[in-house]
Amino acid sequence: MRRAASLKTTAPQPQHHTEGESMTEETKKNESLAEAMDTAYDAGIEMRRAVMGDDFVDAALERNAGKDGEELQKHISATVWGSIWNRPGLEKRDRSLLNIGMLVALRATGELRGHVRGGLRNGLTREEITEAVLHTAGYCGAPAALSAMKVVQEVLEEVLGPKES
Repeated sequence: MRRAASLKTTAPQPQHHTEGESMTEETKKNESLAEAMDTAYDAGIEMRRAVMGDDFVDAALERNAGKDGEELQKHISATVWGSIWNRPGLEKRDRSLLNIGMLVALRATGELRGHVRGGLRNGLTREEITEAVLHTAGYCGAPAALSAMKVVQEVLEEVLGPKES
């Protein structure tokens, strides 16, 4: 039996008012949601600036202003930076270390560059960052770790100077 054929797909349906709900109540809900998103966005921009630096954030926002990526930047600022990065349980430096490992695994070297800088801003050391990349080789493979280390090395030398022997 073809299971896929039995699944119904329908287009999203418009929201209908529940019995007794007025347009004003729906408008209030929408305004409340918009306020919550604005609050999350503001918290996200603050956290993003604290981790990544003003220049990085300004460049990302300006690069996408009025373009297709503008809404994605707003969404990421509100949800990732405004919510996830503001949760209790992990310090910023720990989140940075996790991000470095995940970005190596994803081979997202463009994002890795910024997050290595962010990790340094959050208190990670050169040794911790390079050890994290070395650790990923066992789980993500040597090609991913080698590509990442090229980027990490560039950032570390730009920010900290050459490694002392």
